Parts: sequence; structure tokens; C-alpha cells
Amino acid sequence: MALPETYPFITDPYFYVVTIPAVLLLGVSKSGFGAGFGSLAVPMMALAVSVPQAAAILMPVLLLMDVLGMAAFRKDFDLKLLKFLIPCGLVGIVVGALLFKLLNAHTVAGIVGGFTLLFLAQRLLFPPKADSPPPPRWLGAILTATSGFTSFIAHAGGPPVNAYMIPMRLSPIRFTATMAFFFFVINLAKWVPYAWLGLLDWRNFATSLVLLPIAPIGVWVGVRLARRISQVLFYRFLYAGMFLTGIKLLWDAV
Repeated sequence: MALPETYPFITDPYFYVVTIPAVLLLGVSKSGFGAGFGSLAVPMMALAVSVPQAAAILMPVLLLMDVLGMAAFRKDFDLKLLKFLIPCGLVGIVVGALLFKLLNAHTVAGIVGGFTLLFLAQRLLFPPKADSPPPPRWLGAILTATSGFTSFIAHAGGPPVNAYMIPMRLSPIRFTATMAFFFFVINLAKWVPYAWLGLLDWRNFATSLVLLPIAPIGVWVGVRLARRISQVLFYRFLYAGMFLTGIKLLWDAV
């Protein structure tokens, strides 16, 4: 028997069928292992609710995951790199907040998906040499701002910043730690504009509380894997996650 509509959180069983795997996948990606898979969370939840509502429900869940990720990798991040990434990402947040009501989330998903697949095709067809220099900073600024923008619209900030970070060939732990601190700041910065846009309400917040106990499970699994996986295998999983993300986002767009 269905619970009454006045119940303080979402009670549709189908919502939890698609959302619980999405939250677990997001938690694993927050640990760095399979980082590309995290962008699939909102598209998966969009099978049951709208994209803006899915993004709003995930806000408290993301905050807890970010805190857990930072705690697990608190000694391993690249501070110099973060000082460059964070301001660029915040610029993307501002642009996303200003354009949010003018943009179709599926259009943004298609752009992110297409960009992700183009990046992977470039890496496959023109693999970088071992001694090739890292991407220029101007390109990193554009990609990181794009990451902040797509993160604000649909929590899909992983692929753009990964396209900048992957060629640096950081160790799995350093990559993971830096991304954990970067996305903590980015996700924290979304709260005020999300409230300004009217995306946060008590029903979504109550639903987030129901999902919170699942968040540490995904992070715990991912952290254990990230600390035990080789660098080659780590980046293979990263590429696989980005490929599936690109396909899914393009599918949602069309």
C-alpha cells in the first residue's frame, strides 16, 4: 500500500530502484576509483524525477561524500594545482547560476557527452608521448570553468576537468585527493545559488536524508579500491567511466 502523498519524502519505489545504485556509483566515483562514472548519477535519477529535482536531492549527499573523501585523502592533495582549479571552477558556477533558467539540462548533457567522447577519441587516435608536456594553463582554465558550469547544471563536472587532469599523469591517490578537495569547494558553492533559484525545498531535503546512509558505503568501497589499484588500471577505469558517461549523456540529449 502506497504511503500518503503528504509523507515528507519521496515514497515512489521506482525512484529508489534507480536512485540507490546512482548514489552508490557516485560514492565510488568520489573516492577517485571510476571517477568518470559519477556523472551518470543525475541521468539515472532523471528516469524517475526531473533533472533539477535530482540535482537538488543530491546536494546534501554530495556534501557528505565530499567530506568523507577529503578525510580519506587529507594528506595527498596537490595544493598548487587546487589554487589554480578552484577559482576557475567558481567562475563556471557563477555562469551556470546566471544561465540556469535559460538552458535545457538535456542540451547541456549533450554538450558534455559529445565533448567527453571527442576527448577520448583524441586520446585513442593520438596517444600522448611519455615525455609530452601537460596541457597549457589557458586550456585548463577553460576546461575547469566548464566543469564548474556543468557541475552546477547537472552535477556532471567530472568529464571536463578530467580532460585537463588526465594528461598530467598524476598518481591515483594524488589525482583522487585533488579532485576530492576541488569538488568539495565547487559543491559547497552551489548551495546559495540553488536556494536563490528555488531548487531546495523540504521534500527534496527529507529525501536526501533518506539516502544519506548509502553515501558512505560507496565512498568506502571506492577508497579501498583506489589505494590498491595500479596507475595503469586506474586510468583504464577512468576512461571507461568517461566513455559510458559520454554515451549516456548524448543519449539523454537526443
